[in-house]
Amino acid sequence: MMPAFLARWFTPAPDSGVADDLRCGKSPWADSVHLLWSVWIFVTPLFDQGTDGGYTRTWWLLTLSSYPVFLLLFARIQLASRRTTHFYAWAMAALCFALLRWYPSSLSYFVYACVMLSHCRMPLRVRLAQLLALNAMFAVLAWRVGYPVALLVVIPASAMGVSAIVMVESVYKEKDAALRLSQDEIRRLAVLAERERIGRDLHDLLGHTLSLVTLKSELARKLALVDPPRAQREMEEVERVSRHALTEVRAAVTGMRRSDLAAELVSARLMLEASNIAFGADAPATCELPPDAEASLALVLREAVTNIHRHARATAARVDFSSSPEGFHMRISDNGRGGLAAHGNGISGMRERVRALGGTLTIDSPARRGTALDVAIPLQRSPKSVERDAPVASMALSGPGGVA
Repeated sequence: MMPAFLARWFTPAPDSGVADDLRCGKSPWADSVHLLWSVWIFVTPLFDQGTDGGYTRTWWLLTLSSYPVFLLLFARIQLASRRTTHFYAWAMAALCFALLRWYPSSLSYFVYACVMLSHCRMPLRVRLAQLLALNAMFAVLAWRVGYPVALLVVIPASAMGVSAIVMVESVYKEKDAALRLSQDEIRRLAVLAERERIGRDLHDLLGHTLSLVTLKSELARKLALVDPPRAQREMEEVERVSRHALTEVRAAVTGMRRSDLAAELVSARLMLEASNIAFGADAPATCELPPDAEASLALVLREAVTNIHRHARATAARVDFSSSPEGFHMRISDNGRGGLAAHGNGISGMRERVRALGGTLTIDSPARRGTALDVAIPLQRSPKSVERDAPVASMALSGPGGVA
């Protein structure tokens, strides 16, 4: 069993690089790929022009003693708090400076030390000042040891260039994280606003009605023995008011459950672009679309976008709308792997919703050539068909179908 102090040593801090990767759903070993550059430690002796070659006993002893220390410092930079990782970067540089006279491979430790400063959480000017100080110390020490002048230029220039690239990448990574947080906050605020609206609507609907029911019930109780006919009339009034309130509540809940195409497009953009799927859409012309039809089409759109997100392996998706006096058309397409089964649960649910509106759903999904769903519904329907399909439409509004 690992000792307690070692367990604490290798436990990622809440603000460490490993913790950030875990929160993003990445492997905690993701950043270990940068260790591939340490192959230069073992390649450097090949450039030694001495008679004995570079792979001497001294090189092997210094490599076996210093490389594990380098790996430990690299691990601590990934696991430690970003407020303290610069100490480990400086320790990596000190390892290079201590071995520089006898061990040219330690130049790789110095480059790593400069790059690892980008993992620190400090102001940019402080980070740049530390980077310049490291390179100045290296140049002075390497000159005194007797390294070629060309090397005194190439190593600091390489270290500064790679560090600048990593710093820019870290800035963009932080901006992406901030964007995800703001998107989450927008969703949270939208849910909170909807809850407040529902609370206000229910208060307006039920507050007066329940007060009236209470008063009339008390009056009927008092009149039950004194004037039974009047008490009966009061209870009939309570029943009428209650039924009316129930009708209003049902209408309000139906409106709360109803989706619209514009809101679904916003949700689709957030879902797909968060998965690195480019999304494009035209503004839907829904002014002539009945509310029930728009609600059903919004659920069809939600199911189709969910299928793209989960199964399509696409890099781009698009939604197009068109309308005419006779009908409304919606096309949802992607450039994914195609081969969508026309009989899946999700497709069946979408077909039922479209059929309830008297429309058609057409699927074009050749293998490895993307998928296109075409939905067409009429805008004018006979009263008989509306009456016949009303129960089905009511069932369709209860929730989206399964995933294809």
